[in-house]
Amino acid sequence: MSNKEILKLGQETFIQQADELHKLADGLGQSFVDAVNALYKCEGRAIITGLGKSGIIARKLAATLTSTGTPSHFIHPVEAIHGDLGIVRSGDVMVAISRSGNNPEVTGLVALGRHFNMTLIAITGNPDSQLASASDVVLNCSVTREACPLNLTPTTSTTAALVTGDALAVALLKLRQFKPEDFAAFHPGGVLGKSLLLRVSDLMHKGDDLPVISVDVKLRDALEVIIDKKLGAVCVTDSSGKLVGVCVDGDVKRLVLANNNALDLPLDELMSTSPSTIKPDELVATALRIMESREAGPITSLVVVNDANEPVGILHIHDILRSGIY
Repeated sequence: MSNKEILKLGQETFIQQADELHKLADGLGQSFVDAVNALYKCEGRAIITGLGKSGIIARKLAATLTSTGTPSHFIHPVEAIHGDLGIVRSGDVMVAISRSGNNPEVTGLVALGRHFNMTLIAITGNPDSQLASASDVVLNCSVTREACPLNLTPTTSTTAALVTGDALAVALLKLRQFKPEDFAAFHPGGVLGKSLLLRVSDLMHKGDDLPVISVDVKLRDALEVIIDKKLGAVCVTDSSGKLVGVCVDGDVKRLVLANNNALDLPLDELMSTSPSTIKPDELVATALRIMESREAGPITSLVVVNDANEPVGILHIHDILRSGIY
């Protein structure tokens, strides 16, 4: 098989699955609304189940719902009848995923769900199946064919079930008015959590570590502070302590090379009078975007100011990278 033929197979898979998803979106109706409302009003947990590849999709749905404000738990249909049903309570909602809808392990578990007075939601590719008949709400995610050339391996059907679950999660997220800070509370670790939780005030250099100098000094004095504080920059303030500029070591080097008397020049002839700044309660991720997307070019240090435009800190790119946000 040629490289061109391999590429064509990949492209056809994308196109075929996208076409099927468009059809499913067009066919979405009241049953979807009913499923969302059932999960939204659930006083217990969403119990998600499925077997085989549908079980993998079910695990993903349980994880997505739990991380976005809908407490959920995946339960294996076989292990459920050997003790795991102990986690189920009246008031829970069960979501069962099955392509055929006639899997005996899944349909058997759904039948047991009736004993717990659970609302039963089916995500299936067969709306005439046993699973559909036993459920209160049926989400039809049937597809014309699989992307598999043999039309056997679950490919498009699992994508359809996955997207159906994601659609439920997104609708519930909106209904619950789930906010970025809520997401961060459930994701305190990793890059996502840090980017939503870590504030500039958590990383900035402040107090005795903050390089600050008065505007009425010469470059020589400013350079001593830059070297001493080891941040590559110094905040320049007026007599009232307000920020009027910033002096960075790169500018100093360029001026020294161009002017033999540079160190004796007044600082206000060198400093940048419109430095990029940020407030201490802003997210570090926001600070990183400012530093990277500055119109005049990227910078490595960002001055942190309070509401009175007084410098209270400096945030360095190295501190951000060490925190794991990039």
